[in-house]
Amino acid sequence: MKPFPRPLAIAFLVVFPVLFVGCKAGDVSSEAKSQSVSVRVSEVTGGQTQEIPLRFSGIVRATQRATLTFQVSGTLKERSVELGRRVEAGDMLARVYNPALAPARDSARAKLDELVTQYDQAKREWERSSRLHERGVVSEQSLEQIAARRDALKASVATAEAALAEATQLLDESSLRAPFAGRVEALLVEPDEFVAAGQPVMRISSPKGREVEVRVPAYLLQHVVLGEALPVWSVQDRSQPPHTGSVVEIAQAGAIRGELHPVLVSVPVNTLEPGEPVEVGITPTRLSATTVPLLSVIRTAKGTGVFRVRNRVASRIPVKVERVVGERVVVQADDLSPGDQVVYAGMARLTDGDTVEVR
Repeated sequence: MKPFPRPLAIAFLVVFPVLFVGCKAGDVSSEAKSQSVSVRVSEVTGGQTQEIPLRFSGIVRATQRATLTFQVSGTLKERSVELGRRVEAGDMLARVYNPALAPARDSARAKLDELVTQYDQAKREWERSSRLHERGVVSEQSLEQIAARRDALKASVATAEAALAEATQLLDESSLRAPFAGRVEALLVEPDEFVAAGQPVMRISSPKGREVEVRVPAYLLQHVVLGEALPVWSVQDRSQPPHTGSVVEIAQAGAIRGELHPVLVSVPVNTLEPGEPVEVGITPTRLSATTVPLLSVIRTAKGTGVFRVRNRVASRIPVKVERVVGERVVVQADDLSPGDQVVYAGMARLTDGDTVEVR
């Protein structure tokens, strides 16, 4: 075999290390470029959401209203108002006749007069006996008996005064007067009809305020607060924009199954008339659960977690899995917020703090 030329062999030995070094440098450069892990990400969902407004029907009514009754029974002999009439506070509205009321008052007054006379006489008798007692004519025992009779008559006078006040009040209750200024809404008893004590006779209302009561399920009571503004639509003219009402009263949830609970909404004056049917909108607000893709949850010796991506850096975030909903998982995590990006593909070579390339 022909020997290899010596000058050529020396040149090859000089050039070969340079080529070898060049190849290794190229490999290191390509490896440095491949340190960014290619991954795929998905958003974290959750936070506060609002559902579609629910409408509940009601009837507008006056804020100040009253159903008037007599405290005594009798025959309705006088009615001074007609339906729809405006009245002022203290106006006479109706009167019933009870044949026992006036005699009872007169009897109580006569009894009081009799006892007052006896009491005055007992006082004078005690004063005379006291002077005689000082002279030694009347004994101590007799004076005490006279004083006891005087005190007993004084107590009887007080009882008679109370009886007269009661009889007078009952007679006054036979007259029905307006408790406030307003309008007569309904007349429930006609003249010459017998009226029992406590039986509704008429209804009046004041024009100073408007309100509507709606009844809602128990779970919706948690979605309204006092003073909250709610839309109120008129059913008679749905083309009109809704009025804005304010929640003034919220009922307490009860234990009766299927029971609806009242919510009272105040309506601005001069907007809706009493008796007008309306709908009140209540929008339930709920806090939705934090969810991540099922594939994004990993389990290690430190527990379950996900990789969150921010500024192309993957950070391992510990999470607590609650339940699986379809292809997503409901989790509890203090460091996850709705809108965060979590890795669901490409986690085989991913470690905490790695730089990632999102595909």
